[in-house]
Amino acid sequence: MNKAELVDVIAAKTNVTKKDADLILSAMIQTIVEVVSGGDKVTLVGFGSFEPRQRLAREGRNPKTGEKMIIPATRVPGFAPGKLFKDKVAPNS
Repeated sequence: MNKAELVDVIAAKTNVTKKDADLILSAMIQTIVEVVSGGDKVTLVGFGSFEPRQRLAREGRNPKTGEKMIIPATRVPGFAPGKLFKDKVAPNS
């Protein structure tokens, strides 16, 4: 499912126009990106949590030459699904 398809589903389920659904979805995504990039966590109960995570420096290899190289430490976005989401995707695990 892409964003346009998601907007269609949201508009149908909430009885709003596709334009309004797109504005709301875009604002939600933009807000999550801003908050997480600012170093804070966004938790949506039942869905999951978005948070910044620190990835440590590590040794890697150049795929073309096989030469060893150091991959620097960096901050990356992370997502941890909530219990309800996990249970819906894998109900018997």
